Amino acid sequence: TPEGREVAVKVLRPGIEAKFARDLELFYWGAEMALAARPSLRRFKPIESVRTLADTVALEMDLRYEAAAASELGENFADDPTFHVPAIDWSRTGRRVLTTARVSGIPIDDRTAILAAGHDPETVLANAGNAFFKQVFRDGFFHGDLHAGNLFVQPDGSITAVDFGIMGRLDRSTRRHLAELLLAFLSGDYRR
Repeated sequence: TPEGREVAVKVLRPGIEAKFARDLELFYWGAEMALAARPSLRRFKPIESVRTLADTVALEMDLRYEAAAASELGENFADDPTFHVPAIDWSRTGRRVLTTARVSGIPIDDRTAILAAGHDPETVLANAGNAFFKQVFRDGFFHGDLHAGNLFVQPDGSITAVDFGIMGRLDRSTRRHLAELLLAFLSGDYRR
């Protein structure tokens, strides 16, 4: 930036809305043809599925939603030294552009580099796992795309996440149900 801060900038590809609209037309046509040819597929709700995809992607194409999600996740972990979210540069963020603090670090799947940096891989994994469990069970708001390309190990061993376009929310009752399922699985009580 002119102020000397390093940032990462995500920009929607020009014309992406028109390209996606064409794809949606094809998806709707395919769903309608599938129902016409095989009415038994109605139970899978193909047209409703395409509509859900359209609504979801429309939200993802407005980068202000991604910025807001990153900001909320960052607030949830503001006091956690093991998990970080890059700060949003709101003055340089809009519908088609997202600007965040630049993130560097070791990709979480680069075990050799993690070891070479003196980190214990078990601790790194514990930090990542704990962060995800806090997102799901404590906050009910979680990063839905936590793959190795979106997680970086920092020099202090903490984790920084990027790419907040796919986020999820769980109400308290669903969190409790998931916790019960997890406990049953971990304890081997499959009837539970």
